[in-house]
Order: sequence, then structure tokens, then C-alpha cells
Amino acid sequence: MKRAAILFLLALPQEAAWKDLFNGKDLEGWATVGSAKWKVEDGVLVGGQDGDPKRSGVIHTKDAFQDFEFSLEFMIDEHGKYNSGIFIRNDAGRGGQSTYQINIGRAEAGEFTAGVVVHRDRKVLWLAKGDEKDEVRKKLDWNSMKVLAKGAHVEVELNGKKVSDCTDPAPPARFLEKGVIAIQTYGAEGHAGWIKLRNLKIRELK
Repeated sequence: MKRAAILFLLALPQEAAWKDLFNGKDLEGWATVGSAKWKVEDGVLVGGQDGDPKRSGVIHTKDAFQDFEFSLEFMIDEHGKYNSGIFIRNDAGRGGQSTYQINIGRAEAGEFTAGVVVHRDRKVLWLAKGDEKDEVRKKLDWNSMKVLAKGAHVEVELNGKKVSDCTDPAPPARFLEKGVIAIQTYGAEGHAGWIKLRNLKIRELK
């Protein structure tokens, strides 16, 4: 290859490398908020209520991110409205949702996995319902999820299938700023559930 062509290729924007967010050993790089219990078991990050359904909270990255691809594998308890979710660009130290949530739950209970949720005007608004019929998620098994967040545009793949592709028509400025990635768990209907996570990775977009 000629020198000019090499220099041209080197001048092109380079994709950032994927970075591991979870080391499989401990909670290094993460912070917890609330009374939910988070621990590492056999290389898996496990969140739940430790037998007390009143427990709730999040675990979030210590680093903040703006535009990125985020991937993970999850398995969730199969009970009622018990669910989890991924808050992107969240406020550090906050136990609730700041901007967008990528839901993880059971469609039959109205908690659509890979759906994109915002809270606006004191109402829950689904920008996309993801796996609305629960046809892609595998029950009581490992599922892969990839989230692309670029500005007000969010795409979600579940087990290799794109199930959400939406753009917020009126995003508040805060929704587009840097924030942490938080994962939620809380008891529902008197049930203390659990969420298991592994292979959490991120690639920042320029």
C-alpha cells in the first residue's frame, strides 16, 4: 500500500475498543445505592432483595458515558411484575431513573424486555416496547442484549435481533449529557426476586 493511502487511513476516525465493565471477581468500578443486595457469585453479578421484597436500589458504574454501545448478558427471575432495567446516562448516586431506561422484565406483566422507557409529565412513556410479545427473551436462561445510545436515538438488540429502534422527539438537554450506567432491582407484589448479569462491556462512540 502506498504511503499516502496509509496516512489517509490513519487519519480516519478510529472506533474505540470494547472495555470490560465487570471483572467477574468483585464490584470494583461500581457503586451501589439503596437497600438492594449486590454480590458476585461464580463470576456472575447478582442483584436482589435478599429475602426482603421491600429492598430496592441500583448498582452503577463509577465512570460516566454519553454516546456508546453497551452489551451484557442477563437472566431474570420469572415472577409477576418483578423486573429490572438499565438506566443510561443516569445521575451518579441516584437510586431512580434520570433519563432513559432499557427495561428487563416479563411482557405478560406489562414489563417489556428491551423496551425504551422515559418518565414525562408524571407519566410512563414507552418510546419502544421491544420484545412486546416475549417471543425473543429466553425464560430462566441467559439472554444477550446490546444497546446503542447516540444522542436521542436508541437501538436495542435482544439475542441478536433488533427489537427497539427509536428517537426521542423532544429530549430534555439532560437526557443527552454524560451519565453513569445503572442497573435496577426491586421487589414486587411481595416477591423478593433476582437479576443475574455477566459479560458487561462498553464501547464509546466519538
